[in-house]
Amino acid sequence: MDLKNVDLNLFLIFDTIYTEKNLTRAGEVLCITQPAVSNALSRLRETFNDPLFVRSPQGMIPTPVAQNIIGKIRSALQLMRASVQEQDSFDSVTSKKKFRLSMGDLAEAMVLPGILEVLQQKAPHINMVSVPIKRKEIVKELASGKLDFAIEVPVISDSQLQHVKILEDRYVCVVRKDHPQVKGELCMEQFLALSHIHLSRRERGEGHIDQALVKLGVRRRIALRAQHYLMAPHIISRTDLALTMPHFFARQYDLQILPLPFEVPALELHLYWHEKVEQDQTNLWMRQLIQERGGLG
Repeated sequence: MDLKNVDLNLFLIFDTIYTEKNLTRAGEVLCITQPAVSNALSRLRETFNDPLFVRSPQGMIPTPVAQNIIGKIRSALQLMRASVQEQDSFDSVTSKKKFRLSMGDLAEAMVLPGILEVLQQKAPHINMVSVPIKRKEIVKELASGKLDFAIEVPVISDSQLQHVKILEDRYVCVVRKDHPQVKGELCMEQFLALSHIHLSRRERGEGHIDQALVKLGVRRRIALRAQHYLMAPHIISRTDLALTMPHFFARQYDLQILPLPFEVPALELHLYWHEKVEQDQTNLWMRQLIQERGGLG
């Protein structure tokens, strides 16, 4: 007997037939037609290779096979109902849910502090795990349930995913305060004369800053290509290198913060989740928290 592809709704119909002993009444209870109930029973008979119910003056009488499986089916249905009720009655104060999110170190610095502040006060037993997942793997990880959310720039496009913008910030250029070539302002000629740090989780390829420059017909010199924002300001403070970064992050350091001498799209971070958890109350609670407190504040 292969149950891997059995429609779970068939077991609800089985239980209702067992209780009502009548196909028409079973359909009325389930708000479906009597032919639909008959069709479901036919599929169940094929699956179990047994009639399951036989007609009699007393109604549909269960066979020994049906009698043997009704207990397990009802236990399974009750477990599913309890799971639904648990979702409907999600209590953040007592929940011990562990949320897994994919995000980079910049998103961690910009998003997590506000969220953890709320969790400490209102959901002390909820845990969060931030893991780096490659963009090409995010859809699969969200679909499998191994990942609850991803926070990314809006470049992921898949019909299975829902997303919402949670943060927007402008880019600035930073150099050390006693930089020998830069004193409080930055023109395009100065910007291009500097050596730059380029931060990316990818091993190669241009970033959006370089793409904006290419459209203007110019290029900058990349002296260091690295992965993490956390170390970059420390390098800037001890060298003559320059770094283009979000203003929110730049203002946390004792550096010169300079407007870019060219137009570049603002940083956007979006929260992604899978459509299958759209109505999940636990997931919804965290989505709302991230949208409310995961911004710049």
